[in-house]
Amino acid sequence: MDEQTLVKRAIAGDEDAFLHLIKQYEQTMYRMAFAYLRNEHDAIEAIQEATYRSLKKIHTVKEPGYFSTWLVRILLNICHDMRERSRRLDLQEDIEISDNAPNYERFEMTDIITKLPKEQQELIFLKYFQDYKNQDIARLQNIPEGTVKSRLHAALKKLKLYFTERGEL
Repeated sequence: MDEQTLVKRAIAGDEDAFLHLIKQYEQTMYRMAFAYLRNEHDAIEAIQEATYRSLKKIHTVKEPGYFSTWLVRILLNICHDMRERSRRLDLQEDIEISDNAPNYERFEMTDIITKLPKEQQELIFLKYFQDYKNQDIARLQNIPEGTVKSRLHAALKKLKLYFTERGEL
């Protein structure tokens, strides 16, 4: 059964179709939540919350072709809320990673990206960690594609400046 049919059935109230769709997007959602939150427990919690919210609001999906975009937007909103809540409660922990850690560069890059403004972080994660196209990001963020391009350019310019200052470029 194709995705469009499953989405239509899920919108009509078929919970089995909805569960099949969630299972289909499970890995994508986990990778996105983990990249955004950098914590397995929080990522799983975000996915659970996104699943619950999307089940409650599946009837609001107007265009079945945009189901994945709708689902990702819910997940990103939850991840953002969780991150903000964490900052407000001042639970931010400093994690020291030794130079011989297996994914040191990836953690360092993720840490550097978190210094960007929230909008730019989301764009970087969607574009380079989740391989979304500019057009898909624009639809997801509800902004023009040109704005996506200019914000990505500005974010990359900031990252380049940061690396230049550190003497790594």
